[in-house]
Amino acid sequence: MNDTAIKSDLLKGGEFLIKESTPDKTFIPEELSEDQKMVRSMVQDFIANEIDPVADKLEKQEPGLSASLLEKAGELGLLGTHMPEKYGGMAMDTNTNTLITDWLGYMAVGFTVSIAAHTGIGMLPILYFGTEEQKEKYLPGLISGELKASYCLTEPGSGSDALGAKTRADLSEDGKHYILNGQKMWISNAGFADIFIVFAKIDGDKFTGFIVEKKNADGMTLGEEEDKMGIHASSTRQVFFENVKIPVENVLGEIGKGHLIAFNALNIGRFKLCAMCMGGSRRAIEKSIQYANERHQFNQPIGNFGAIKYKLAEQTIRNFAVESALYRTSELLQNKKQQLMDEGMDVAMASMKAAEEYAIECALLKVAGSESLDYVVDEFVQVLGGIGFSEEYTAARAYRDSRINRIYEGTNEINRLLSIDMLLKRAMKGQLDIVGPAWEVQKELASMPSFEQNEGDYGDEHKAIKDFKKIILMVAGGAAKMQMDGQINLKDEQEILMNAADMLMDAFVAESLLLRVEKLAAMSDKPHKQEVYDAILKTYFSDAQHRIHRSASDAITAFTEGDLQRTFLMGLKRFTKYPAVNVKNNRRLIADTLLAANDYCF
Repeated sequence: MNDTAIKSDLLKGGEFLIKESTPDKTFIPEELSEDQKMVRSMVQDFIANEIDPVADKLEKQEPGLSASLLEKAGELGLLGTHMPEKYGGMAMDTNTNTLITDWLGYMAVGFTVSIAAHTGIGMLPILYFGTEEQKEKYLPGLISGELKASYCLTEPGSGSDALGAKTRADLSEDGKHYILNGQKMWISNAGFADIFIVFAKIDGDKFTGFIVEKKNADGMTLGEEEDKMGIHASSTRQVFFENVKIPVENVLGEIGKGHLIAFNALNIGRFKLCAMCMGGSRRAIEKSIQYANERHQFNQPIGNFGAIKYKLAEQTIRNFAVESALYRTSELLQNKKQQLMDEGMDVAMASMKAAEEYAIECALLKVAGSESLDYVVDEFVQVLGGIGFSEEYTAARAYRDSRINRIYEGTNEINRLLSIDMLLKRAMKGQLDIVGPAWEVQKELASMPSFEQNEGDYGDEHKAIKDFKKIILMVAGGAAKMQMDGQINLKDEQEILMNAADMLMDAFVAESLLLRVEKLAAMSDKPHKQEVYDAILKTYFSDAQHRIHRSASDAITAFTEGDLQRTFLMGLKRFTKYPAVNVKNNRRLIADTLLAANDYCF
């Protein structure tokens, strides 16, 4: 299919719920180009030669080390692969940038936070919202690593509620400066940053972004390094502003529109966080596999035992599935950006608008990636047993470092609620036709069940995806109807919204996994026999159906009763007919493949 056809038929954000996708429009890691493989090798070399040898020093925050490593990353071009060439960037495509972020996550040390904060929420606000003068002044230094960036949004009294910030900015009498007063907390890179993206309320009510240069910010002070549970290798401090003069030309974006900067930076930040989680997860799985081969108990490797095989296989299934959704979304972002650029939009605005379009997917990926990583590192500790609990080995650090991912870039609870809120708002605005498909599901509930045979090699999986989506439409549509009738207020029913978000996430990841496995089935040079990929697919679908059934049941019983409840529960039973799977044998096949390779080989 040519590029024009792909772009004209490009899925809108959230539209995966009501439309089918095909493998030919899906990008998978197994089809990396030779150039992309070379870029991956460069990142791997950077980690092996520059990061791994100093991991312990990073953990102890050796003065100047993080800053010097950012400079080395800049010398390699790694800080500007997503930036326009006119400012010194490399302007690589979205899929290549996803690959880079994924493998930077493989560092599995807190320095990933430093580089992510610098290249993401530190640089993107200037790219997206800066004037041309601001871009020319700051982006080249940030891309080279000469300048380091930080992002100041959170305050002691405002976290998820960013607009509740108290930091204020008042125009000086001569009209040349804004006087900044306030306090920020949990600020990554604060200890060594040169440029701070700061949010404050002009006159106490106009939420606005500012570019603050540390060297010219008299009255700006830093708190001590936070004593954190994890990510010790990253700098995290409070930042205080006392009558700090900010030139009026350093206002970022429009006055009173700072929320647009914050929200748009977070969209792509959530996507990138998922990518880094995948890289960190891959490394934890590798070490779990290698230890399972090395550690002997009862005269044999512990990898021979079914309980350990289960853990290795489940780590892999979750990582492989979410990774499939990550790269699927990467392709959507890339195609949307190109479509907008073809229509005349500049690369910065096109990148921002593409991330905004797929904000639902980015929110779901943030949750899926961080929770998958949490499972992987938890089992990493368990496979290692006592040594996993010791700080002498990397499992303990990975376990501690992972936990923050469910909190920053918006807590997972906030992202769950956001995904459903955005979906419903787009439906109400007519951007997505959710009502029509939801009504078709309601009519189907009143009809006799179909007993058609599922056709094709993956007929059962395609039928399951359709049914998963029907369940979501049934539950979300029913809840929305109850709200319209004044019987419930969904703003007060977060549990129901969380149930819906969990189902939406499982459906998106399951479909992405299916598209990847189908595409692999058509490839002659794939790394493994198709039966291994099929084992991953069928095991994930079996478990996803159980999760979706529970979430739907919990939601249905929360907002229905009587005949309506019985109808919905009967519909739920109708739509959960995926065949029984021998998950034990599937997991053993996956685990044996991993153990034979002594590596995460997918």
